Amino acid sequence: MVEIKTPEQIAKMRAAGLVVAEALKAAREAVAPGVTTGELNDIADAVIAKHGATSNFRADHGGLWFPGVICASVNEEVVHGIPGERVLKAGDLISIDCGAILDGWHGDAAITVAVGETAAENVMLSKVTEGSMWAGIAQMKKGNRLVDVSRAIEGFIRRQPLPPKGKWGITEGYGGHGIGTAMHMEPHVLNYVAGRGKGMKLVPGTVLAIEPMVSLGTPHTEVLADDWTVVTTDGTWASHWEHSVAVTEQGPLVLTAFDGGKAELAKLGVTAAPDPLG
Repeated sequence: MVEIKTPEQIAKMRAAGLVVAEALKAAREAVAPGVTTGELNDIADAVIAKHGATSNFRADHGGLWFPGVICASVNEEVVHGIPGERVLKAGDLISIDCGAILDGWHGDAAITVAVGETAAENVMLSKVTEGSMWAGIAQMKKGNRLVDVSRAIEGFIRRQPLPPKGKWGITEGYGGHGIGTAMHMEPHVLNYVAGRGKGMKLVPGTVLAIEPMVSLGTPHTEVLADDWTVVTTDGTWASHWEHSVAVTEQGPLVLTAFDGGKAELAKLGVTAAPDPLG
């Protein structure tokens, strides 16, 4: 069952999304050589608490407890990296995923950040992943189908020039999801087209987390012994970007972007929906 939200509920999700946006902004600004992933976690934790919200990451997930309020995935780590004592080094690439619950509604978003100067192919990797996310978000329109989002994400990636020593690997087995009164809900959102199914029709009130994960090599991953950290099987570096997005009568509303997605969607010729919080 896909949860369809009322405009009033979307406004509440917007409030939760802004908490996530602020937590990620604070963590991004703190990224630097010598900083630990645990310190980034503490910074995001303080922002979430300041707003009277709680973490939807630091919880039991199907019998596995995640100890952080962020996932801190460095270099070949694709997603679900546990924050702790790891010290960031110049040239690293870190993906920071964060979520929050406010008034019973969930927000979820992720960014990839270079630690100081990094290799040009890593910069390309992050830009391609982020660009594919926005291509998918631009398809979050009334009347489109889920496959339109998946096709836009994959199509954007496939059209990009290949990095000098690699390729674009669209991570298999992981993707976006519905979000609302829980963090992970139906439907699953593939970052590529699989089979001939079109998926559900997007109607006003549909809210999805759009989150492509791309590597410089293989699409295949494995989970480390900590039961959480997902890494590429060939050791190539990866990037992860995510926003929570609502379909409205007026167009897509990016709940976890400060401007509701207006600037980036305008570049794609799409008008973002008005912010229900003004």
